[in-house]
Amino acid sequence: MLKPLRQGLPPLDPAAVSDAASCALPARYEAVGEARRFTRRTLDQWDVGDRFDDICLVVSELVTNALRHGLPIPHQRPSGEADAGRYAQPPAVRLHLLRWTERLVCAVRDPSDETPAPRDSDDFSAESGRGLFLVDSFADGWGWHPLAGALGGKVVWALFRLRPAD
Repeated sequence: MLKPLRQGLPPLDPAAVSDAASCALPARYEAVGEARRFTRRTLDQWDVGDRFDDICLVVSELVTNALRHGLPIPHQRPSGEADAGRYAQPPAVRLHLLRWTERLVCAVRDPSDETPAPRDSDDFSAESGRGLFLVDSFADGWGWHPLAGALGGKVVWALFRLRPAD
């Protein structure tokens, strides 16, 4: 089990952020394509140099993981009236992109308290299970942390170092 990681994150001072964008994503797999399109439109406006493809790939993996592992499974939802309101609307997955001068963070929030765990598998023909391995390979750092208060859930983030503009 991975412990929450906070090291490597840029300061969360909003005044230090050069650019920021976020979008809510519906609880369906088509949202991965929506996240990619949102990321491409946003990065087209920001100077991210040669990291464009890496960032888009990692966003796809983080959003896929949030949808696959971070949302309640419909057949496991409680049927009692006390919990009916809690599941009336599917919990949102939210994508955040934050850019500083020389780094960018993509963060995906989901309602699950489950720890993201890379799978140990030697099956290279498997069609799933390598998402966090890809995140680790293409990002300069990644981690996660639980959310406190009424939001609950967690944020899984990936950090990219950007080359300074010439």
